[in-house]
Amino acid sequence: MFKGSYVALVTPMDEQGNVDYQDLEACIEFHVENKTDGIVSVGTTGESATLPFKEHVDVVKSTVDIVAGRIPVIAGSGANSTSEAVFLTEQMEALGVDGFLSVVPYYNKPQQAGMVAHFEAVADATSKPVLLYNVPGRTVADMLPATVAQLAKHPNIVGLKDATGDIQRLKQTQALVPDDFVLLSGDDGSSCEFLEAGGHGVISVTANIVPKAMAEMCKSALNNDFEACRRIDASIEKLHHALFIEPNPVMPKWALYKMQIMKSAMLRLPMVLPELASKKVLEDILIEYGLTK
Repeated sequence: MFKGSYVALVTPMDEQGNVDYQDLEACIEFHVENKTDGIVSVGTTGESATLPFKEHVDVVKSTVDIVAGRIPVIAGSGANSTSEAVFLTEQMEALGVDGFLSVVPYYNKPQQAGMVAHFEAVADATSKPVLLYNVPGRTVADMLPATVAQLAKHPNIVGLKDATGDIQRLKQTQALVPDDFVLLSGDDGSSCEFLEAGGHGVISVTANIVPKAMAEMCKSALNNDFEACRRIDASIEKLHHALFIEPNPVMPKWALYKMQIMKSAMLRLPMVLPELASKKVLEDILIEYGLTK
């Protein structure tokens, strides 16, 4: 369940800042054609923080409809208010999603016991599988391995997206959770190492731009061909770093715009287009990799 390369999909927007559903379809078809294993819709990269509830649900529904069962769709349903996270989860339960990704509540810095209560409430609100998401670089609060292990006892909580970039943290978690508990990297730069250490896949920002490479990297690792995994990772290493020189999803949106997969790189305020120097760095890499001319 939920193994391989899952793209943390951007939410395309037009010049007026409205969701561009035509470009959303173009992005999804790009992933289906390039063998992405699954899609995460309206997570952090999908600008969940600035999409109102109705729009959030509409984007997920459209994603499910466009995918039409060809690959799994995981819906982002995180919030820093437990009642809001539960509400979002309940609203999307019947849309045909294959599961939910729920982030550690941000800003309010819950205790570990608060995280347990939060995620159990979310998992109780659905019959679908739930992936936990730990990204302390954004949320400030850090979900510890012992907390993950406690939550893994819930029948609906099936895995973790770990964006710490800390392989020792992965090993600590592995020692505490069941063998079938899914462990996915949320840090592209260390994802190859994560896979070599026994991770099951990645929820990737880089996959927005090079979906085939990320899918092949994960497939190689899952087949224990770590030499191929490392070779593919090295071939896209510059992209891993360039996509984060400004806060995500600024740079992946700019890349997709330059690749002509999206007509606009527009973001929702308070996010804005990248600085000229950042654009130049990324555009040079896109040319080097043969993704643009």
